[in-house]
Formats: sequence, structure tokens, C-alpha cells
Amino acid sequence: MIEWIKQLKTAFGLAFLWLVCLIYFTQGFRSFVWTAVSYQMKDRLKLSPSASQFVFSIAFFPWSIKPIYGILSDCIPIKGKKRIPYLVIATVMSLVPWLILGVNETSRSSMWHLIILLTVQNLGSAMADVVIDAMIAEAVRCEKALFAGDLQSISWLAMAFGGVCGSLLGGYALANLEIDIIFLLFSALPAVQLFSCGLVQENPIGGELLSEFSNLSDSHLLNGKTNNLDEDSSLEKKSNFGARKRKKSKKKSKKTQFMPRKVETQSPGKGKSLALQWFLSLKDATYSLCCAFKQPIILRSMAWFFLAHVTVPNLSTVMFYYQTEFLKLEASFLGTARVVGWLGLMIGTFTYNQYLKKMKLRRILMLAHIGLAFLNLFDIVLVSQTNVAFGVSDKNLVLCGSALSDAINQLKFMPFLILSGQLCPPGIEGTLFALFMSINNFGSTVGSFAGAGLASILNISSGSFDNLLLGITIQLFCTLIPIMLLFLIPKEATGIAS
Repeated sequence: MIEWIKQLKTAFGLAFLWLVCLIYFTQGFRSFVWTAVSYQMKDRLKLSPSASQFVFSIAFFPWSIKPIYGILSDCIPIKGKKRIPYLVIATVMSLVPWLILGVNETSRSSMWHLIILLTVQNLGSAMADVVIDAMIAEAVRCEKALFAGDLQSISWLAMAFGGVCGSLLGGYALANLEIDIIFLLFSALPAVQLFSCGLVQENPIGGELLSEFSNLSDSHLLNGKTNNLDEDSSLEKKSNFGARKRKKSKKKSKKTQFMPRKVETQSPGKGKSLALQWFLSLKDATYSLCCAFKQPIILRSMAWFFLAHVTVPNLSTVMFYYQTEFLKLEASFLGTARVVGWLGLMIGTFTYNQYLKKMKLRRILMLAHIGLAFLNLFDIVLVSQTNVAFGVSDKNLVLCGSALSDAINQLKFMPFLILSGQLCPPGIEGTLFALFMSINNFGSTVGSFAGAGLASILNISSGSFDNLLLGITIQLFCTLIPIMLLFLIPKEATGIAS
């Protein structure tokens, strides 16, 4: 393990490796502070379950538009640099809201102030996620492709470790500290991240990249030439297309016919203006995405994953209210349940890689949704208190449900990653993959809105859970709807990336 880390340090540099681990540890550690946010809305603002879910749905929307951040950082450099400046901006946006929430009581006491600050914070976190993905992809391309899987592995390990620490410490902090102190404590991580950005050096790109984008926009070629176009933006760590992209980059470097125009665009008085180059770069990126996404096999597959979220109302916030108000489960226990959930996620990943990856994706997704429907029975048993009659405690049932839920959801997410990798055409893998992830995230957001609407219609509120059993039953039947839409998934696709 130590030798492995030393090899990565030699290949990428200590500062870069530290920044990658810090950002992904922070992403996992967010459970520390978001647990406090949940209690702030429930106990201090006295929001109903549907209102709280509405707040979360809006606050997490920035994760649904991740390709925009990648395209902007690729096409519009800041002072000749296209990664570190955007990472600094993203980190500031992640830091400032927590400081305001920790210092200003008015901002914590207003639902709309809370929505704005949490949305800005998620905007910064999502942008940082995209930019660090881009930096990893570029580092791997620079003759270090041998370490591509290792770099992705260490980033996921850092995030998993952060998730476990955040879940464990979050419950303890809520039991012993004021919420404003928790916000200020968490702000230390983005503050360290901001300082760490200054430790990583990035070479200015000059005018060459913009000139290449300008040439590409004239021909609208959907090939490997938009090489840096958010290659990048959020490969979500479990997919790696770096080797293919590096080959494309080498091919492009051999073509010298673009050199005269590159020199021309660097002269202030000649060629196209900087603003026009930016416009043409953005236009080319958008055109490439549209051409790829209009392919029926891509459109149909992504439609299934989107509908799989939209058709199932998310009642997780309602269940949080039920567990804390009716079952009287402590914050420390819920933190432990989240740790068990992280372990379940790892078990789900291992199970998929060992036993399911050769199976047809349609069958895997069908089994995953049957499993999710079965888990709804756990919630029905919990809400109806049938478990008490059989001597099973509420805590044991919640722990078991948390582990199985994350494991089964991972079995559903892994095929999404594999299929996305199979469908991405060469040359724009990164950007299109980020678009796929955004569609998945947006579907989840819409599902949360649907859950908030269902809770409102059924008059499920804080202290009034009479119709919760009906809501979970509706959710159970809705979980089976995506199975009827599996014809949208390619019939012969398997769980092995091609």
C-alpha cells in the first residue's frame, strides 16, 4: 500500500495527489454537515417533510447541469488557464455559504435564504467535481496512462473514507454541538482545499486550444478532435476512457496544417477575436453533443435511466422524519446506519464485478428493481410495526434496510456506468458521459419533487404519518414501472465494457 502511494506520488506529484484526495474526501465527508441541515429544517424551521424534500430537490439541482461547467472550463480559459482558476471559484462557492450559515442566524432561520445558500454550495461542489475529473484525465493522458486505474481507485477510496468518517462524526456532532458550530467546522475542509489549489501549478495554454476549437467549428467534425472538451468533466471515477483519448491526441499532434492559423490567432490584430473564438468553441461543443445524443441507441437508453427515477417518487426525507419523530431514533444511530450503507455500496460493487458483469443489462436492471420493490416491503413492515410482533427491533430493521438499499442501488448504477461507456462515441467521451450523469442526476431530482408532491397530496406532515403506509405502497408499485420499459435498453448489452 505504501509502495503504491509512493509510485503515485512520483508519477503525479505530491501536491496534485493531495488535492485529488482532499476534494474526494470532502465530497464523502459532506454527510457530516448535510445531516445537520436535515435537522435544521426539521427542528428549527419546522418544515413539513414535503417542504424539506422540496428544499433538497432545488439545492441539489446544480449536479444536474455538470456538462456546462466542463464545457466552460474547456472553452473559456481564465488568464490562459482552464482548471485551477475554475477550481478556485468552485471552492470559494463551496466555502462561503457554510461560513454565512455558521455566522448569520438569519440565514439559518429563513427557508429561502437556506435554499439559495445550499444551491450555491452545491454549485461549487459540482463544479469542483467536474474540474478535478478533468485534471485527472489530463494527468493520465500525459504519458501516465499506466496509473489511470490507480488514480481513480485512490479517489474513490478517499471519498468512501470521507463518507464513513462524515457519517460517524455527524451523529456525534449533532448530539454534542450546536448546528452553527457544525457548519463552521465543515467549512475548514473547503478552506484547506482553497489553500491547496495554490500548491498545484498549471501551465498556461496560450492561443492554441482556442484556435483548434475554431477550426473544428467550421467543419463540425464529430471525431476525436475535440480532445480536451471536458474529457474530463466527471468521468465519475468508475469509467476510464483515457487510453483512447490519448491516442486521439497523438494523432492530432501530427497534423501540422493548423499551425499557420494558430499563430494568426495569437496576434491581437489578426484573425478572430477572443470572444468569437470562445463562441465558436462553445458552439462546436454543443453541436458535437447534440449529434451524438440524437442517435436512437443513446437516446433510448438514457430515456430509460431518466424514467427509472422519474416514475418512482422518492420518500427518503419523509422516512427521515418518521424515523426521528415517531421511532425516536437518535442522530448518532442514523450516522451508524449511513456507515452501514457505505459498506453495502462496497459490497454491491464487489458483487457486481464478481458475479453479474457477464449478465445481460436488461436482466441486471430487472433484478435490481425487483430488489428495490422488495426493500419497500421493509419500509411497509417498519411503518406498520409488524416487525415488533416478531421480535425484530426497529434499529435492526433500519440497519438491514440501509445496507441492502445501497447495495442494490449500486447494482443498478454499475450498469448505467458500463452502458454509458459503451455508448459514448470516440472523441467526446468525457463530455457525453458528463451529460449522461447529469440526466441521471436530473431524473433523481425530479423523483424527489414527485416524492414531495405525493407527501403533500397524502397530507403526510411532521407528527402526522397516518397515510405514510399508503405512500410507501404507491412507491412500491411505481418501482415496478421501469421494468416494463426495459425494451429501451439494448438487448445484447452486457455488464462488461466493450
